[in-house]
Amino acid sequence: MDDLAATNRTDGEKGAAGASAAPGTDGGPMPGGRAQPKTDKSEATRALILETAMRLFQERGYEKTTMRAIATEAGVSVGNAYYYFSAKEFLIQGFYDRMTHDHAADARRRMAHTRDFAERLQIALTSWLDTAAPYHEFAAQFFRTAADPTSSLSPFSNESHPARATAVELFRDVLQGSDLAPKLDAELVELLPDVLWLNLMVVVLYWVFDRTEDTERTREFVRRSTPMAARVINLSRYRVFRPIVRDAKGLIQDFILPTIGKTAVK
Repeated sequence: MDDLAATNRTDGEKGAAGASAAPGTDGGPMPGGRAQPKTDKSEATRALILETAMRLFQERGYEKTTMRAIATEAGVSVGNAYYYFSAKEFLIQGFYDRMTHDHAADARRRMAHTRDFAERLQIALTSWLDTAAPYHEFAAQFFRTAADPTSSLSPFSNESHPARATAVELFRDVLQGSDLAPKLDAELVELLPDVLWLNLMVVVLYWVFDRTEDTERTREFVRRSTPMAARVINLSRYRVFRPIVRDAKGLIQDFILPTIGKTAVK
């Protein structure tokens, strides 16, 4: 029962054994109660805990997996597990962080030799599908919790800011490295990375519920929708469409972006 209560603690709370640094580590706290490893040993321990948690979430489900079970399977103390991840939901944040960095690195490698905006955008979205593919069943398990706007697992939450910032920066590179960026209004160029990230969230939502083999329907959705999105963005540079573009920018800035957490929880 103590373990169950510990796994249900709210943001920022720590297990009793996790109040001080684990032996052999010297990391400080990361936003949202996560410990920042500063040695090879502590990084390896953190990675082991995270990988063990991902495996158990896939095998047993998110709700049925406790921090004690994760620690036991990883061969570490419960206190050590809580040192790196102060509550179970922050393991998901660790998963977000790792997968987002893997996605960004893969997408940048794939689009390094093209400047066509539509192609770069499709590469970035397809890269996400490939990176996330091993976790498709697991994603369906925790989506119910992540879909709650008050949940720290929401991609729009303050706690998800580090992973979201990494993704937005990738889409900034998608645009800035293209032949389209110099032709667009500067304000639109500044706003578009966030909009392109929101487009990724639409793809993710479709992907979560896709039960076709290799999520082929989602891949086809990306193949067909990306050129259309690129054409709409390209049209925005023409004077006749400027009023519509200004209205769209106003709606996004006033009603969409303010709902996205901008800073990580201290």
